[in-house]
Amino acid sequence: MSDLQWYQYAIIGLLFVWSGVVRSGFGFGGAVFALPLLLLVTNQPLLFLPIIAVHLLVFSSVTVYQNHRQLVHTSDSRIANSSVDWAFLKKAMLIMIIPKIIGVLGLLTLPADVMSIIIFAIVAVYALSYIFNRPFTSKNKFLDVVFLCLGGYISGTSLIGAPLIVAVFSKYVIKEKLRDTLFVLWFLLVVIKMLSYIYYDVDLQLIHHLWLLPCAGIGHLIGLRLHNYLVTKNNEHFYRVLGIVLLLTSIGGVVKAVSV
Repeated sequence: MSDLQWYQYAIIGLLFVWSGVVRSGFGFGGAVFALPLLLLVTNQPLLFLPIIAVHLLVFSSVTVYQNHRQLVHTSDSRIANSSVDWAFLKKAMLIMIIPKIIGVLGLLTLPADVMSIIIFAIVAVYALSYIFNRPFTSKNKFLDVVFLCLGGYISGTSLIGAPLIVAVFSKYVIKEKLRDTLFVLWFLLVVIKMLSYIYYDVDLQLIHHLWLLPCAGIGHLIGLRLHNYLVTKNNEHFYRVLGIVLLLTSIGGVVKAVSV
């Protein structure tokens, strides 16, 4: 980043604040919402991806740990033992792990723009069902497996698999556990991704964490307040907001894919 202007640094800092808000507020989308905008500042994906990955590792682990400590004071029997749905997380990981590794190793080559459009179109349909309070009632487990496999593969190759994964998780995990369950999932998936960065000797941009980590931290604190507000609302309100976020993500993803 040494060749950037001061205002570009300022924009990058603000975008990392934004990524922190989205990540801790909804449990996903920090990369999807920020990366396209970051690439407009400087089109160097490998400059930002390791930074985003480390931020996710830090803030996901901190949030889940803090919530775990606060559970002793809750009277909600649904989350009294854990804010993470470990049973569903285990099932999902067993489905996703092989596609994830295939994506990380690049064993399959699929047109990225075509795959992106397909994924975001599917997610947009899910999003509209949440926005208009017409959730899918079919428990089609075959499609769920397909979506998790695709999400695992795409998360191995890039960072746009999250909306597809969230579309499945939000069907089976209660809203009080959804964010923390996703945080643990992202942590596990990002660890695999980070190992590939280290193996291929990718620059982790550690020097830039000194100023971008606090930026993401500010966004993280704002996002926590947003999340606490959302979970106090009824399910219809929560999933409508989630649907809007998913729809905006999908539109942004399609626009970016077709403009490449």
